[in-house]
Amino acid sequence: MKIVYLTPALYMAGGVERVLTLKANYFAEHFGYDITIILTDGEGKPLFYPLSPKVKVINLDINFEELWTCSFLKKIVVYLRKQRQYKKRVREELVRLRPDITISLLRREINFICDIPDGSRKMGELHVNRANYRNFEAGDANPLKNLFAWFWMRSLVRKLKRLDTFVVLTQEDRQAWPELHNIRVIPDPLAIAPEASPSPPEAGMEEGERVIAVGRYAYQKGFDLLLQAWAAIEKKHPDWQLAVFGQGDRTPYEQQMHALGIDSTRCHLNGPTPDIRQEYARSSVFAFSSRFEGFGMVLIEAMSCGLPVVSFACPCGPRDIVCDGEDGLLVENGNVAALADALSRLMGDEALRRQMAQKALVNVQRFRLDHIAQQWRECFLSLTSHQQ
Repeated sequence: MKIVYLTPALYMAGGVERVLTLKANYFAEHFGYDITIILTDGEGKPLFYPLSPKVKVINLDINFEELWTCSFLKKIVVYLRKQRQYKKRVREELVRLRPDITISLLRREINFICDIPDGSRKMGELHVNRANYRNFEAGDANPLKNLFAWFWMRSLVRKLKRLDTFVVLTQEDRQAWPELHNIRVIPDPLAIAPEASPSPPEAGMEEGERVIAVGRYAYQKGFDLLLQAWAAIEKKHPDWQLAVFGQGDRTPYEQQMHALGIDSTRCHLNGPTPDIRQEYARSSVFAFSSRFEGFGMVLIEAMSCGLPVVSFACPCGPRDIVCDGEDGLLVENGNVAALADALSRLMGDEALRRQMAQKALVNVQRFRLDHIAQQWRECFLSLTSHQQ
């Protein structure tokens, strides 16, 4: 099986880059597939996640990132030129490689991939939910922006209909594409192997002392909502701490902590950590406060380390991952009071935490890399069998 992936770059520490690397490595090492990844940007930069030597990388060096520094008018001219160049180079590579399957991660190549006569089956995979793809805000006051968003989505749907298969991450998001009949759900895989049993806390930190949250310091992740919830319950649980880990500017959240009167000795806003598994092991509850997601990789990572979850039922991911009342608690999206109540309930009930932790370890097994890889293999075989 010869498979080509099309994606912008692999030098960043993003979720898409992480998942693509995991899958490409597994397909090459365990299935013996011939995997090639075609990039447009990051020429000369080291790959962030280790890639198997069996996986080939072709960097076309189109450098779409140049657009970030262009004025609006120049951006249009430069984009059109680069897009023509990209289409020409991708066509040349696919005709040369003759893959069985070509997969777009729904970036600029989705505009032309189905027009390339290389004989391959064409697939697309989306790593965000429909409502937040390209972040067009519904109900925006600008009518021109709304009109553009409507035309853009209508054009995208036409292109997606031409794909042999379109893969989304959750059943919830599948329902958001009623126009499509070529859609399939395959979740993201666990990036870390599930523990056989929960890891014991480190010496000096007793069981039941810490709530942990992980993600970028960005509006999407809702840490402002989590801090509001924490402010409402921290005095009820004086032995507990809250620890947040992630990249980004922490300043607004530190200012919010001060404004809410949160005890800074028990609430810690940390940068990224090289060993998140160790931090999960030092914690007893995982808090997920995102306003929206594509899936929620940190949810399954935390569960694989034996942590019960308290999560907003945001679109999309938590409803597909968390079994409410069994391995965690789901609350209404954006409802800070409900988030605070659910956290307080778990923080105050050690027996419930342990019961949910054991369930989390069992339920998260369905996201193991070998299970998810097998779903992809079945998808690939169903497509290529039609060619024979």
